[in-house]
Amino acid sequence: MRDSSTGSTARPSRPAGPSRRTVLAATAGATAGVTAALAAGGSAYAGDDVDRHDDKELRALISRMTLEEKVGQLFVMRVYGHSATAPDQADIDANLKEIGVRTAAELIAKYRVGGIIYFAWAHNTRNPHQIADLSNGIQKVSLDQPRGLPVLISTDQEHGIVARVGKPATLFPGAMALGAGGSREDARTVGRIGGAELHALGIRQDYSPVADVNVNPANPVIGVRSFGADPDAVAGLVAAEVKGYQASGVAATAKHFPGHGDTAVDSHFGFPVITHSRELWSTLDAVPFRAAIRAGIDSIMTAHIMVPALDPSGDPATLSRPILTGILREELGYDGVVVTDSLGMEGVRQKYGDDRVPVLALKAGVDQLLNPPSLDIAWNAVLNAVRGGELTEARLEESILRVLRLKAKLGLLSDPYVTDGGVDRAVGIPAHLRAADRIAERTTTLLVNKEGLLPLSRRRTPKVLVVGADPASPSLSDGPPTTVLAGALTELGFTATALSTGTAPSTATIARAVAAAKDADAVVVGTYNVTATGSQKTLVEQLVATGVPVVAIAIRNPYDVAQLPSVGAYVATYSWTDVELRAAARAIAGRVDPHGRLPVPVQRADDPTKVLYPIGYGLTY
Repeated sequence: MRDSSTGSTARPSRPAGPSRRTVLAATAGATAGVTAALAAGGSAYAGDDVDRHDDKELRALISRMTLEEKVGQLFVMRVYGHSATAPDQADIDANLKEIGVRTAAELIAKYRVGGIIYFAWAHNTRNPHQIADLSNGIQKVSLDQPRGLPVLISTDQEHGIVARVGKPATLFPGAMALGAGGSREDARTVGRIGGAELHALGIRQDYSPVADVNVNPANPVIGVRSFGADPDAVAGLVAAEVKGYQASGVAATAKHFPGHGDTAVDSHFGFPVITHSRELWSTLDAVPFRAAIRAGIDSIMTAHIMVPALDPSGDPATLSRPILTGILREELGYDGVVVTDSLGMEGVRQKYGDDRVPVLALKAGVDQLLNPPSLDIAWNAVLNAVRGGELTEARLEESILRVLRLKAKLGLLSDPYVTDGGVDRAVGIPAHLRAADRIAERTTTLLVNKEGLLPLSRRRTPKVLVVGADPASPSLSDGPPTTVLAGALTELGFTATALSTGTAPSTATIARAVAAAKDADAVVVGTYNVTATGSQKTLVEQLVATGVPVVAIAIRNPYDVAQLPSVGAYVATYSWTDVELRAAARAIAGRVDPHGRLPVPVQRADDPTKVLYPIGYGLTY
């Protein structure tokens, strides 16, 4: 990323061509009011009153759309490539295979989609200036269409284990780590800084925060993506993060309504059933969503889960009118944008075909249809449903109005473009990186410290072996967890070496680690979802048997500690991102005291009905 402090000239990324004001004014005289109202403040973030005052102008925009354009406005779609018009050949091939177009430009021209979602795996997010250029290219292509409108660009930037925009952008601790820190101000800071960086990249809708209350340790899809198991604590942190994001002009998205925290099934691959009673749902799952709505949340994402107490039909919540209209809209009073979780997930595809899912979602009360497996099937299904009378144009217009209100509020109707200078002033700047480090230090949680093993002493234990799981990086980072930890400890004055043993170490790998441990003064081992019969547990037990002091770090779920009672010390980081691992290294070395407190209970391994460590537990020095 270019640094403006070096004196380099920051070229504007804004494409040449008609401005948004010109485009709007050209559509009809009736739309001039929206332009004037949005331009008056000169700010990228137009404010909370735009949606109330400009419905007449927004409806005028809708009235000039063709039916096909109206259908397109409801879709948010993936597209491969780092450029809107000139992606790499491999990305062109992937687009042709999955979408039937070559580029983002062709996607917009053919389907007139209202939104595009960025993914790292789709090669949308290589580096900050490339992302900004991609965003500008998408906006220019869309505005150049007849009756063109700006695109609402979105991504999943939860931080922690889910981050689509990686370094050199600032990466913060994830939700459960923030739950361990317990600071609403820190949560607001994450939203404010994270939102400012996304805004500078042209991303104006973030599918965060996770509002699910994680009460099931076996939850395979939420887990550390949740702030914790206490609904009131989760609610406070959700509301704070929402306010932070939206103060930076980025739409926050509370997910996954009506609550995905108590499931042992991943809705990407199966169809979870939540058996909570209506009363339990109201006092547990609903609490953070109510808080998000009170905080003025711009969008809420649906869950592909069945909740029989809320809708006995057997439909997933994404397709449930009793849940989305009856409860979310009418009971909770929410009138913002409702976006589906990805329509490519099995949880929403098992009961109905891909042609029925988008139609049923709209009938249920959804506004944005996210990432269908086949856009052509989904787009034509909605179009044919209107032509055949199953859906009315008025129903589509109701959702388009909500989406346009949000685009207006975010300033997209007045100026959808970003600049290189804006990127350099916001993304990954030193002040933001320092804030991430300080917040991470407040989340590190010490669960076990037998005989005061921690902090480690550079004098008594100078040689440290770092072993353990090295899951794929959840974001663009400096390397595998063992490498990051060893590097951080070396910087702190230890002689640290890394030996990756993986999430399922073989007998030979365990033997190598044990042999290496005998030459070390202390061992640090990273654990990742340890099970009672897994070889990670065998590895740690054999390391302890060497007599060398063993410090374990749960680099994902804190529940690992229950499986490994023999270790001398146990630290929970709730993620294996650089910022959290380095904070843990500073705590292990005694440079900072651990201050985190468990935001979830840890049950005993031998009797899960009993709590080993309660919510709020945590040691310090």
